[in-house]
Amino acid sequence: MDQSLSSGRGHVSVLSCFPPSVGKDVVVAVVKPLRAALGNPDTCSRLYTDRQVKWTMEVLCYGLTLPLDGDTVKLCVDVYTDWLMALVSPRDSIPLPISREPDLYIQQILRHLISLFVPRSDQVSPVYLSLCQQVLCAVQTLARDSAVMSRDTWETLLHFLLRINHTMLAPSNTTGVVSEQLSHLSMVVLFEMWLLSCSRCFPSRSLWLTGRQMLSSWRHQPVVVEQWCRVNTALTSRLLLLTFGPAFPRFEVPDEDAALIPVEMDDQRVSHTWFRFLHLLSNPVDLSRHVVVGSTPSSQEEALRGDSLLPKIFFRAMRGVSTLVDAFLGVTVVNKEPTQRLLSNTGIHTLHTGVIPAIVVAVAFVVIVAVLTQTDQVNLINELIKGELCESSGSRTRVCSGLCWIRVAVTRSPFKDRLPSYGLSRPRSGSAPPTPVNILSMLSAPPSTTSPPPHSRQLKPANVSKATSKPPTTSSSPHHWKTSSQPLASITHLCSSPRPSPSTLRCNVDSLLHLFGCWLFDAAQTNHNRWAAGRSEACGTLCRIFTCKKTAEDILPVYLSRFYLVLLQGLQVSEEACPPVLASILLNSTCLFCCDLKGVNLLLPAFISAVENVLLDRDLLRFKNFVSPVDLRRASIFILLSLLPLPLHFSSVQSEVLLDGQFSGGDVTAGTYQSLKPRLISVLIEALHTETDASNTQIILAAMLNLVQDLALLEAAGQPKQKTKSQHGGAGRSQVDHGNQWNQKDRGTNTILSDSAGILWVEFVHLLTQRLTAQWRNDSAVCLSALEVLGGLAKVEVSVEQSERRRALSSVCCYIEFQCSRPPPLHSRDLHSIIVAAFTCLNTWITHHPAMLDQQECLLEVLEIVELGISGTKSKREEEVRCKEEKELNPVSLRVKEAAEVTLNCVMQVLGAVPSLGGLLDEDALIGCHSLSDSSLKKKFRYFVLDSSVIMAMLEQPQGPEDASCPSLALLIRGPSGRHTWTLQLHLQPREGRTHTQHFLIPARPAAAQEDAGIQCSIKNQQFLENIERVPSVKADQSIPALHETVTEEMRPQLERLQTMFQRQQQVEAQPQLSGQLVVMETCRPPPPVTGFQTARLFLSHLGLLTPETLKDPGTSGVLAQLVSLDSSLHGFSEDLKRLDQLPSRNCDSAFIFYIRAGQRTAAEILSNVESSSSVLSHFLDFLSSLGRPVEVRQHQVGRVSTNSLEFPTVLSDSGGGVFDGEKFILMYADALTEITFIVPSSSSHKANWQKNPEEVEPPTAPPSNPYSGSELRPDSTAQPTNCSADDVMSCRSVCSLVELKVLIVWVERFEDIERFPLSDLLSETSTHTHCSGSNFQLIFIHPLKTGLYRICFHGNATSKFGLVVPLVNGSVVSKRSLGFLVREMVINCCHRRRLDSDSAHLPHIIRKHTISDIIHRYRSCRSEPSFYSALFQDP
Repeated sequence: MDQSLSSGRGHVSVLSCFPPSVGKDVVVAVVKPLRAALGNPDTCSRLYTDRQVKWTMEVLCYGLTLPLDGDTVKLCVDVYTDWLMALVSPRDSIPLPISREPDLYIQQILRHLISLFVPRSDQVSPVYLSLCQQVLCAVQTLARDSAVMSRDTWETLLHFLLRINHTMLAPSNTTGVVSEQLSHLSMVVLFEMWLLSCSRCFPSRSLWLTGRQMLSSWRHQPVVVEQWCRVNTALTSRLLLLTFGPAFPRFEVPDEDAALIPVEMDDQRVSHTWFRFLHLLSNPVDLSRHVVVGSTPSSQEEALRGDSLLPKIFFRAMRGVSTLVDAFLGVTVVNKEPTQRLLSNTGIHTLHTGVIPAIVVAVAFVVIVAVLTQTDQVNLINELIKGELCESSGSRTRVCSGLCWIRVAVTRSPFKDRLPSYGLSRPRSGSAPPTPVNILSMLSAPPSTTSPPPHSRQLKPANVSKATSKPPTTSSSPHHWKTSSQPLASITHLCSSPRPSPSTLRCNVDSLLHLFGCWLFDAAQTNHNRWAAGRSEACGTLCRIFTCKKTAEDILPVYLSRFYLVLLQGLQVSEEACPPVLASILLNSTCLFCCDLKGVNLLLPAFISAVENVLLDRDLLRFKNFVSPVDLRRASIFILLSLLPLPLHFSSVQSEVLLDGQFSGGDVTAGTYQSLKPRLISVLIEALHTETDASNTQIILAAMLNLVQDLALLEAAGQPKQKTKSQHGGAGRSQVDHGNQWNQKDRGTNTILSDSAGILWVEFVHLLTQRLTAQWRNDSAVCLSALEVLGGLAKVEVSVEQSERRRALSSVCCYIEFQCSRPPPLHSRDLHSIIVAAFTCLNTWITHHPAMLDQQECLLEVLEIVELGISGTKSKREEEVRCKEEKELNPVSLRVKEAAEVTLNCVMQVLGAVPSLGGLLDEDALIGCHSLSDSSLKKKFRYFVLDSSVIMAMLEQPQGPEDASCPSLALLIRGPSGRHTWTLQLHLQPREGRTHTQHFLIPARPAAAQEDAGIQCSIKNQQFLENIERVPSVKADQSIPALHETVTEEMRPQLERLQTMFQRQQQVEAQPQLSGQLVVMETCRPPPPVTGFQTARLFLSHLGLLTPETLKDPGTSGVLAQLVSLDSSLHGFSEDLKRLDQLPSRNCDSAFIFYIRAGQRTAAEILSNVESSSSVLSHFLDFLSSLGRPVEVRQHQVGRVSTNSLEFPTVLSDSGGGVFDGEKFILMYADALTEITFIVPSSSSHKANWQKNPEEVEPPTAPPSNPYSGSELRPDSTAQPTNCSADDVMSCRSVCSLVELKVLIVWVERFEDIERFPLSDLLSETSTHTHCSGSNFQLIFIHPLKTGLYRICFHGNATSKFGLVVPLVNGSVVSKRSLGFLVREMVINCCHRRRLDSDSAHLPHIIRKHTISDIIHRYRSCRSEPSFYSALFQDP
């Protein structure tokens, strides 16, 4: 370094050779006239020659060194600052020699002004601060406004600023308000003028080197690092725009920071300046090295002080580097009030996707293209290679390797246009794990407590353009130089600012590490806890860089090894460990195991220990001072979520972990992944016990369902169950004895003795049911997720005791009763939504395990809850028993009542149900024709309505010739619960002894003998026994009164007439008629069998419906009789019936599946992928087959019984899934409560079938809701193969549109393509009959990993309180076995939650009930009672 610069002394005047009093008198005598002339515009300067001016300047130079007790120094400053304007605006008060040669004299003035800043005893006074500020403002004005400054003047000006800053900043005792303000002011002016010089007269190489050396000696001052970071961010914001173009995410900086960069600075100089400023502070890690920092006497004293600020300065430097990394990765971080997201939606929150800035491609382009000439390019590169910008040999080596890469990278600049960024947010160091941002930018999460924001200034994008931006205005007020409003001491806390996902234009990981790896790795390996804050920032930044790895990207092994070493050092959980470092690593590694990093599984033991250390500690006292415990626990949960599938996926894989002895206590530890399973399960269960945050609890619940389902499917596939620890052989015990971390038991956890699916199922159900009715019952969001997970566990096929399922069902009933019994002030829409969800969970258990209802106690408990939901009370609790029809209905809410009705319907249909033959029958199918007109319907069917809610269609014709002699009736029952078909026959014999025919031929008796003719035989026919009078009478004998007891006076004449007729007939029969003719007695024969029956009349009569009470109009407005007939002859009757049949009796949802190959961005490319199987991965086809079974779409086949079974491979053929585009086939999943239609849009599908105008669409309908039978509900996992029409598919989608929700399942080969997903274009391919707003869609992205697992990215609507949907939370990692099941559950839960939030969504049975009511009022037959009875005796 130049000694003249480092000496701190300015120009020495000749007056210093005289006594002080002499010099002071001379100065006063000279300066007062000069100052007086400055204020008078008519006065010219009295200095005409160079000699006069130089003599005067010697006097003024001495005057600047005088004490501040008078105004002499101020007068000298006024004169010099006025003369400095010679290069700006010449005036008469400026001497002529200076006006003629302004550069020469201004250079001398600047050297003299250094004397003002020489340390003095009174420099802490406000007067001194004012004078220094006056000089700095004058220098600033000179540099800004002068357009004719020579290079020498620029060099002198920068030297002047360097010297005065060195004078103030090099000492270690710059304390006090005045000194701090002046130091800050001088640094701001230095960097601003330096940047201005780079724009107008680029500093020489020697000046850059001098500045770098001097700034290295000031690093112990906070203001130096603060302003260095400020300038770097401002330059980076300009650099990103010119390097990546407008498509790259903007890096926003405060307005005053953006104004530091001159607008006129051209693009090449911006890039060159950026690179040099980045290295102007040398290696920031040197701040943590006392030997390096203390190489100068001033800094050595500072380094040895006990209360040193160096740790905080070191942290601020690393935070600045971290900000640059984020910026180059396209992560725009605005330091607002810290907020937490769901993970989002949160998930996201938050969870996953590393966020890291993209810099290296930019710098590669910058360093080579930024220079002005080819010679400058060569000089710069040679300069770097020689190490003139690097002090250590290690740095020199890394820079050289970086330059070698730069030469190649220039030809691969990814400056392409990019669609708007979508996706997840990524935490910066110390932030919460990312949560799903709605696509794109929608996510919810509870607020978190973090450190205050480091900036409160107005922000604006710093992409300044020459055409639109204005130059900064000149200001001498001190407010122009602002710094961070947050004290340096407070920003040592780890912050949780939300951040979006990294840009797809970001550069490779290796490129980032070429530039910043040297600093970050060195900082991350500083072991002393004094530097923990800066070390934690470096570790967090490294984690974000590596988790930002692109799909199929390779990272140099040397970087991976160094990174893994940093993690192993930072993840220690011993008492000597560094909590900030551990927290920073966990917060920024949520997706580390989802990025396909080579060898990352070697870190499993270390991460499991760290996760245990966090999740098993309820209070986290060691971490509360610098990070939000909620955020830290959430990050640990997401890491655990990515680790859980590994033991099951690599069950038999042997892994060898090589660790340093200081970490593991041994050189080598080895074990199988399977041995990790008990430990991970124990952590999961204990985490649920210690967790108090609602969002974190929901994520744990989702992990439980994923784990149990995966384990159940693994066991069902024939994999051997994991042995308990007590069953492990000697080898296993040996490993544990030697400290094997693979089998290490967690601290304080209740280790599960067996981890089979059945035992885990029982354990998880116990936890859920206990906490559902206790700790969680007041948290609606957690209760909703718990109920969904509990319903999902009901679908998991495990072998457990029936009592365990019974206990779960009873717990749900208790939960419903508790919520319904809350005081009225506590009732709200959210509470009622949770009750509805509880009834839905109850329905799932009933339909999947109907055998529970065979137990009388269980059935009664369910029916009591149903009664509670419908009426508001339970009968058995009342003192007086009342009939249901007499009970007053006062339900909790109408929604709860409707949900209870669905549960009652489930009970009635699964209890005692017989196996179904399958298929739906309607009128067409029953009479064997394809269509019926209104007239034919009138002739063949009778239609009645029962209780204003059930339409019964009766067909009285026999179904076959063999049934012609038996009364038979085909009955179609259409009610709110669906359409049911029954066939009834009346037989006179029991089923066991029945023959083919019921009438017997009686042989004719031979004719009577002639001699017997005319002879009366005295045969007494007895109707009763002879001793009937002896039999004592009983009460039953008196049930039919005698005839004379019932005769009234009006009927007596008729009775007497009838008795007279009986007497006359008896007399006639007593006298036989004898004549000449023979009397032949005919043989008694039975009448022939009746072939015509009024079976409808018989059926209604047997049910007790043909009574005056059932047919009588109650007289109440709007209330019909119990039995009403319909007039099927009216026009439109058959169409309305078919429309009713198309309405679903259960929830009908739809989902659309897309496949995105690597790099695809347009809808046309995406839709064409599924045309051929060669364009998609085979795993994608396996995934499709796991979603449901193929269903054929065929016109004119609605409701027909299908006898052909459609196999997936046969239907698929060589298609990539596009065959299920809805034209001919769809994929359908159906169980007792839900139907899901999966459609795979393709480029060949006819868009017209999916896009109709609302005017052309009929009222919302849905296809036949039960593909197997309407007479019972079965918990089938897939739909029976049926034939339905394309209109039916449209109808189903119309019903889905009632809640305005779209679910899109997207398979992405490359994870970063999620941000380029053309959502708006593909939404048009899934358009339904109603408009779907931008917030009413859910996106489930599936990305296959190289390990064979699948990474899930979920984008949902986080505006709702219930935005965190389970089980596939954002950041989940699942196996191939359970992927189909979990995706179906996710679709069901997404649609269910949307229905809970929507005011326009109605349950299917309510829609059917309203439709039935409309049909009744439109086609009711207004007949009198006689006409009604008469019609029953007539053929239809």
